[in-house]
Order: sequence, then structure tokens, then C-alpha cells
Amino acid sequence: MTAAEISRIAGVTRATVSNWRRRHDDFPAPSAGTEASPLYDLTAVQAWLRGRGHTSTASPTEELRTALRLLGPGSGVAARLFPLVAAASRRTPEELAELAAVPDDELIARAEKTAGELPVAVPEAEPVRYGPDDAGAVRALLGCIREAGAQAAVDVLAERELDEGAASGVYQTPEGLALLMARLLPAGASRVLDPACGSGTLLAAAARQGARELFGQDSLPVQGRRTAVRLLLAAPEAETAIRVGDSLRADAFPDVTVDAVLCNPPFADRDWGHDELAYDPRWAYGVPPRFESELAWVQHALAHLEPGGHAVMLLPPALAFRSSGRRIRAELIRSGALRAVVSLPARAAYPLHIGLQIWVFQRPEPGGTDRTTVLFVDGEGEQRDGAAGTPSATDTATAGAGTRGGSRPRRSGSSSPAASSASSASASSFDWAGLTDRVLGQWAAFTTAPDTYADEPGVARAVPLVDLLDDVVDVTPARHVRATAADIDPAALSRRVHDLHGQLAEQVAALAAASASGGWQPSGASAREWRTATVSDLARGGALTVLRAATPGTRGSKGGAAPTVDRPVLTAQDISAANPPSGRAVDIHADAAQPVAAGDVLVRAVAGGADAAAMTRVADDRDAGALLGPQVHLLRPDPARLDPWFLAGFLGAEDNIASASTGSTLVHVTPGRLRVPLLPLEEQRRYGDAFRRVYELRAAVRRTADLAADTAATLTTGLTAGVLLPPDTPDRGSA
Repeated sequence: MTAAEISRIAGVTRATVSNWRRRHDDFPAPSAGTEASPLYDLTAVQAWLRGRGHTSTASPTEELRTALRLLGPGSGVAARLFPLVAAASRRTPEELAELAAVPDDELIARAEKTAGELPVAVPEAEPVRYGPDDAGAVRALLGCIREAGAQAAVDVLAERELDEGAASGVYQTPEGLALLMARLLPAGASRVLDPACGSGTLLAAAARQGARELFGQDSLPVQGRRTAVRLLLAAPEAETAIRVGDSLRADAFPDVTVDAVLCNPPFADRDWGHDELAYDPRWAYGVPPRFESELAWVQHALAHLEPGGHAVMLLPPALAFRSSGRRIRAELIRSGALRAVVSLPARAAYPLHIGLQIWVFQRPEPGGTDRTTVLFVDGEGEQRDGAAGTPSATDTATAGAGTRGGSRPRRSGSSSPAASSASSASASSFDWAGLTDRVLGQWAAFTTAPDTYADEPGVARAVPLVDLLDDVVDVTPARHVRATAADIDPAALSRRVHDLHGQLAEQVAALAAASASGGWQPSGASAREWRTATVSDLARGGALTVLRAATPGTRGSKGGAAPTVDRPVLTAQDISAANPPSGRAVDIHADAAQPVAAGDVLVRAVAGGADAAAMTRVADDRDAGALLGPQVHLLRPDPARLDPWFLAGFLGAEDNIASASTGSTLVHVTPGRLRVPLLPLEEQRRYGDAFRRVYELRAAVRRTADLAADTAATLTTGLTAGVLLPPDTPDRGSA
């Protein structure tokens, strides 16, 4: 490891590491590298740091990444560690700590024995062998499983193996999206196939919905191993069959039919086998064009369904309108195989720059009921148009129209690009629970009584098949979902406009008060300078405590799943948007959940973008008792030594966040490296009051902007729908 990596895990600066090298004779000598760029043995450095009372500020996953990197490319250790994850996950934290503490030779022997307990469900799980050089990686793996969970370890190993294999275009389906897709399947779907299973997220979501026979195939061996281990962890009671190979060219389950298919297939694959598969019997709706690989995956999925079975697939939006796929789209519609298309917001999943779509299919049943409509849900419009905490004009002014599936999701506002730069981070940028409720509400109403289904303006519409079978056969939801209702009540909309104007006037006055200038004085001829300490230093001194959020899939201390807690969850998006806790405690288990207390300082774990300055906030009474969501760090200061708003203000400074962040695509904040000035408590409180005013100003700006946007949208709706008249104005031609 380099000196920079030592500074990262120790939570100190590079200058401090250089000082240690000069002043301490027992500091580990370089074991590789050059005189200008020396490299040090990770185990020796960690032992030296422990001997001096330094605890690592690097997360367990970062330590595992470092240990794997130190073994160099081509070592293959990541692939060999997969079986150990599955076996070690059955051990208690105490047993893992005891195993990690034994000498290297005993550790290797016991690790091989433990990995040998792995069931045969993992593809190519032949007996593994570990060498003396693997001891550091094995210890780091055990520490990661003990502290962050087995699934986090699996993801790090897969990330390393994919990097070594130079695989590109491999992205994980976000947990929230996977759960939404799985819940679109009918209750009782027991046998589920994913022919492009990737990391296994979709099959794990199906298992959570009750599926007990899981079939998966992926062209990458690492993804097959990753899926198999994930399912062993998430659904140990399920029967699983995971295979490696190209599903289109070499289907591993040619004679298997299932109740349901879940799939996030590769997009825009020109080498999917068009020529060699031209006469394949799966193409019941037409031979897929060379540049329409997604239509090959769709028909592959339908071919594996029992009559009446459902397929839910994540597909690119261009598939809905490209002229080359028009004939197959028409056949899917004409036969009744296409049941619904749901558009998603951009940044919900990779590729981040486009809004993907969920397509729902059902294999026609011989002699079954003729289907006359297709459901379209504009989920993208929900994120684009819904104002935070503010009902839309059509929600309040449409006579007799209720809202199926719960309240409108909160608008995400200006999501930072960094927060959406990976699937896990982007998932926290959306109200997945609210979006899921709305989509499932529309789907349940449509499938229960399709003939009497009532459209919901701006959200969903059932379109007759004959209206779709035109020259273009465009099934883009935004094209078919009506933006406004046809029966808006003019009086109700007028009252809504009057109410919005009153709210906006009050909010503008509040904004003016929050932005009032006064009391801001220059510090002098030059900027102030002060001594600083890192959060790690303050934690060691007892001035604060750093707490970690529970993550989805966290298990209890005994390795078994604890019951979930039905409490609100404070998310990273809530910090940016100054909202009360909006998440739900899905898969945050009771013995791993961390409740928030008033006065806690909350720090977003992913940095960057337009919201870089909104990285921190102090919890208040409305947050107290909520659970700490993923992608959030919690710092609990001692109020006798640290003012919370002083701490939040300096921690959220852009330069401070940048210096404590790692990564380029996904920028993670390491809280232990953030720095805070050392000031007397009274002076801290002066700064804290100022930072509180800055936070209130930012919150007032956001609320005013949201309210102004909703007012303008409501007025436009009323004027264009013919239910509002322009106000009387003086003759513009008169003086």
C-alpha cells in the first residue's frame, strides 16, 4: 500500500505519515516500490497503527478493496474467496473475529476447511486452495463480513473480478427497482427465471416475494458465482439453479417453463446472434432485427413462460418507438402479450442519462380472455412534475377522482450527478416507496377490472389496442398518458389557485426574512486561521460518536434475520431537500437499526454536484426516532464540548467534503477525515447560529421554488383546459 493509502486508513494527512516514517524507528520499512514511491505491507502497517492506538477510519469494504489490490492483477483471489463468503456468513461475529486472529498458516487451513462446507449450488465450486500470500485478503474478507455483512463482501469481490476481467457495461439493478419489478408479478409466482441474472438482485427480490424455485443464467462466470452466493444468503431455503453461458445462443434451460421471468437484459447488443438464430423457434412474434437485441430477449422470456405467466423486463425507451421493431411491437400488442409499459425517471438505473421503462408481458392462454387495452404509467412524469409536499392541480380539482396507490412521490428536486452516479446511490435519490405504491396501485386496479379501469390524468391511462396499432406503433407512456383530466371542476381549481397564491405570498415573506442582511462583518484584513482536528481525533477524545447506518439486507448478531421495524427512515435525499424523514424501514432490521436523536449531525455519504453545499444537517424533533437510512453518516456530538450546528456547518464545507472523499465516478465521503476548527464552546455557538441561518435560507429558497412552480403549473392547466378565464386588465393601448 502507498503512503496515501496509509493516511486514508489512519485518518491523518500525508504529512503525518511522512513524519511517522522519520520519527519512529519501528515504522514498517517499505516492502516494494521505489525510493520515490515506496509500498508498504498492509498487515505490518495495521499492526503498527494498532500498537499506537490508531483505529482504522477506512470502512471494512475499503480495507477489503485495498487487500485485494495489493495482491495484484491476475491473482484470481477474488474468485476463490466467493465460496468462503457463503460459508463464513453462517458464523457469528465472535467466531469470525476468533478466526481472523489466528496465525497465517492456521488461518489458511481453517479458511479452506470453512469454504469446503459450501453447497453445490454455486457454479464451478470446486475445492479452493489459499496460499500464504492470501492471508491478508482472507482477514480483510472476514472483517468485511463481520462489520458490513456478507452481501457487501460479495459485491467487493465481484467488483474486483470484473475489473480484472476488463468487463464493461456491467451494472447492478437498484434494490428499489428490483423490488418494484418483482411486485408487479402476480402473487403465487413460485418458479422464476432471470436469463441475464447479473448480480442476482432481481432473483433475490423474487425470493422476498415468495418465489421458491430460482433459475438464473449469465454470460460472465463472476456474475454467476455472485448470484449463487447472493441467493444462498438471501433465500437459503429456495431451490436455485445458476448457470454460466449466453442465454440467447446457449440456453441452459431449454426445456424449463416458469411462472414468471424477471430480466434486465443487455442493451444495444449488435452481436447477439442474429444470423445464427434466424430460424429459432422462439421468434413467435417475428425475427428480431439485427439492431433490436432487446426484442430477442423479450421473445426468449415469453418462450420460457407457462401460458398465462408474466414477464417483467427493464428496457430502453427507444424500443418503444424505433421503426425497425414496429412489426414485432404490433404482434405483441395484437396478441395481447404486452400488458403494460411504465416509464421511469432518468438516473433511476444505468444508463443514467435516460429514463428506462418497465415492460410487463403475459403469455397468451389458448382460449383465454381477449385483452383489449394496454396500461401506460408515466412514472417519469411523477418525478418531473410532482412538487414536494404540494398536491397537483389535477389531484385536487378533478371531480370525484381519487389517487390509487398512495400519495404522490416527493419531488427529488435538483439531484446531484454524483449522488446518481451509481445504482445504489441513485436509488437513494428517488422515493422508491412512493413510486412503487403508485405504480402498483395502477397495476392492481387495471388487472382487477380492466374493463372499468378509470384513467388518472398525468399518471396512467389504459389505451385500446386499436389506438396503438397505427403506422408507428409507439408505446411510449408519455405519448399516451393525458396530462390533465377532461372533467376538471372550474370552481375547485379556482379555489386551489387562490390558496396557492396565499401560500406563495407567505413563503415569499418568509424567504425575505431569512435572506435579510445584517450582522455579517468582515473578519479583518485577512481570513481567520485556526487549528483543526479530524472527526476521528474528536471521536477518540470522546467529543463525539460516529454511528453507522444499517443497510438493506443487514442480518442480526446471530446471523438470522430479525423482524423489520415499521418506522420512518431519514434518507440522504431528505438531508438535501430539508424534508422530514420520508423513507420506510424496508429490510432495516431491529437489532441493526440506528434511531436518530435531536441534535445529531447527519452527513450524506455520497458527495458532489449541485447539492454539494447541502451535505449536512442537524436533526430536530421531527427527525427524532426515525431510523438512519442508507448513504447517511450520523455524528452524535457531546453538547458540552461541541455545538451541533457549528459541527454541521464546517463539516459540510465544499473543500472539507472534497478532501475527505474518495473515488471518481462514485464519490464517497469518509467522515473520519473531515476536519473541524478547535474553538471554545461559546464561539462555536456563534458560528452555529450563523450556520443555522444559512440552512434556513437554503430551505426557504427550495420551498419557495417548489411552491412557485406548482402555482405556475396550476394556472397553466386551468387556462389551457378552459376552466379559468384570464383576469381583467386595463386596456394596454390606453395611457
